[in-house]
Amino acid sequence: MVDDSVVFAVDRKPKTGRRLRRLENIAADPRVSILFEHRSGDWRELWWVRADGIAVEHDEPPSQAAVLHERHPAYGTEPPPGPWVLVTVERWRGWSAGEV
Repeated sequence: MVDDSVVFAVDRKPKTGRRLRRLENIAADPRVSILFEHRSGDWRELWWVRADGIAVEHDEPPSQAAVLHERHPAYGTEPPPGPWVLVTVERWRGWSAGEV
C-alpha cells in the first residue's frame, strides 16, 4: 500500500495462464474491494481492513510498485511478469476485536 493506493501483480506462481478471472472482472467492472486480515488463535488479536476503490490494469509496474521493491528485494532482480493492477482507494473500512 502506498498513500491511498494498492498495487499488485500476477506473479510467477503456477497458474493456468496470466489472464486471471480477477483481471477479467476488473475489465468488466473496475470497482473492487481488497480485504486484508490478521488471523490468530487469540481472538483479541483478530482484525481486518477493507479497501474499496477503482482498479486499473498496467502492462508495466506503476510508480507505486517501488515500495514492493523495497520490501521484497527479489522484485527488483526478478519482478513479477504482470500484468500489474493499481487500485486507487476511495474508502477504507476496518474492524478489530481488541483495542487499536
